[in-house]
Amino acid sequence: MITIDVPTRDEVSPANRAIFDNLKSSLGAVPNLYATLAHSEHALGSYLAFQNAKSSITGKAREVVNLVVSQVNGCEYCLAAHTVICKKIGFTDEQILEIRTGKASFDPKLDALARLVKDITINRGHANQTVVEAFFAAGWTKGNLVDAIVVIGDKTVTNYLHATTRVPVDFPAAPPLALQAAKPTRARRLTPISQT
Repeated sequence: MITIDVPTRDEVSPANRAIFDNLKSSLGAVPNLYATLAHSEHALGSYLAFQNAKSSITGKAREVVNLVVSQVNGCEYCLAAHTVICKKIGFTDEQILEIRTGKASFDPKLDALARLVKDITINRGHANQTVVEAFFAAGWTKGNLVDAIVVIGDKTVTNYLHATTRVPVDFPAAPPLALQAAKPTRARRLTPISQT
């Protein structure tokens, strides 16, 4: 089996070294998943530009998308990282766990977003129109819908990268969902949330 390592600053291209320096300056470290993107000459810069592009889905709404998509895709890395971020921006532990199930009963607008994102991710883009209509009824716009789908794409990239490379998670592990605790899971793999 081929092991995908996490490259160090000295092992990446000069352009990626500059990005590493910027990440270390702003975040305090280069997260392993970002570093893994630097195996490619262009992927890290392209991904960060995509992730940091202007969007109407920002702040707590963006983290709702990140958590739901990561849970559906069973990405332990992204769940760990975004659990840390969610706590920093004011979500409680209980809210974070609920969001991961594709709901946010504490906020009707975020709830409609979470339900939509779960539906889109599970159905690979073939959203249930009732869920889409509920999203609009909650006050979201067509622009928000497009931006939410773009954020789903952003998070899917890193979910798939981790699922394929299995680089070490360098954030505290996200707690398991109650429904996961009752089910046996394979080593190093989360059970994605079901469609129910």
